[in-house]
Amino acid sequence: MSVVLYGIKNCDTIKKARRWLDDNNIEFSFHDYRKDGISDSLLSQLEENIGWQAMLNKRGTTWRKLPEDTKSAIDKDSALNLMLENPAIIKRPILAYADSFELGFSSDTYQQIFTP
Repeated sequence: MSVVLYGIKNCDTIKKARRWLDDNNIEFSFHDYRKDGISDSLLSQLEENIGWQAMLNKRGTTWRKLPEDTKSAIDKDSALNLMLENPAIIKRPILAYADSFELGFSSDTYQQIFTP
């Protein structure tokens, strides 16, 4: 099973998820949005599986720095464009495994995913 963890390297939640995967001997690759970017096709795939509303991080500094008129007029298209331009606004981590996606990190959820 190919496992990919998407996020930003210095995010505390990413660090927890990476540590959990390492501690449980789960092989994975890490895709850093800031370093590796995010393609239209990957963003579309994530949006289809998770939904743009769930992916949009409204608690982070990237969101808070946006003009009020941008925030109040947000819709699917503007949100996806914003995610392409500012990948830090995507909630993280996103775990891709076995054609499925999990948003966020919980040791209990990861345990369920990786326990046969």
